[in-house]
Amino acid sequence: MSLILGIDPGSRTTGYGLIRCQSGRLEYVASGCIRLKSDLLSERLHVIFKGVTQIIQQFGPDEFAIEEVFMAKNASSALKLGQARGAAIVAAGNSQLAVSEYSARKVKQAVVGNGGAEKSQVQHMVKQMLGLEGDPQADAADALAIALCHAHTQQVLIKVSGASHSRRGRLK
Repeated sequence: MSLILGIDPGSRTTGYGLIRCQSGRLEYVASGCIRLKSDLLSERLHVIFKGVTQIIQQFGPDEFAIEEVFMAKNASSALKLGQARGAAIVAAGNSQLAVSEYSARKVKQAVVGNGGAEKSQVQHMVKQMLGLEGDPQADAADALAIALCHAHTQQVLIKVSGASHSRRGRLK
């Protein structure tokens, strides 16, 4: 059994999502958003660090997954996003959690089957995959999608590493 914390970092809103993965079965645990109200970047980064630390202390996840920085049109926005990621990653590191990083394209591919999927498609598939009654908040849905991508990646790695040998390029 593994409890996975997914983080969708943002300089104004950071989403989080927790799922439990047991014997290939996925279960929703919790999700939400850390809202950053201050205009001072240093204060927003501190809130992200404290918020992620509190989530880790409250739920005790076994694994931590976060979205990679993407190349934005605005360099300033990309830099702020990188700093927000850094605050969350430091919180994970302080709690002795290994950090797994996934590109937005890989997350969308894992959840929707299309690396160019829209946010609403990701939100819908997260709802379906986890059997949620309503749509999660957009940033929380993205964080849950990151956790789902990590769970899927780990399951594939376990299957591949459990393969006994290869025949004609196929793992058995």
